[in-house]
Amino acid sequence: MATELSFVEYALETVRLGSRLTYKKMFGEYALYLDEKVVAFACDNSLFIKPSAAAVELAPDLPQGPPYPGAKDYPVADELLDDPDRLRRLIEETAALMPLPKPKKKPAKAAAAGS
Repeated sequence: MATELSFVEYALETVRLGSRLTYKKMFGEYALYLDEKVVAFACDNSLFIKPSAAAVELAPDLPQGPPYPGAKDYPVADELLDDPDRLRRLIEETAALMPLPKPKKKPAKAAAAGS
């Protein structure tokens, strides 16, 4: 089942990080980015936080599950949607541990026509 955009928008509003927290649609689901770093996935209308030391320290009791078939288990943070401050801290601390995105390579210029 694909995630509804309204669920993603609700999660973003709940966390209250403004334009720092964004999303991109991927295969009917969504990746959530904080300051351009992937920090979570919204899959099947559930919020999956990227596994990290932050999740182990700040939310060790969250249930675990795969966000999509074949994926490793991720902490499922649905219950934290009722605790915005705790969810915000988890997302911010997760982002602090994630690497910066790799720079995108510029496409090679096509050979000039008629050369």
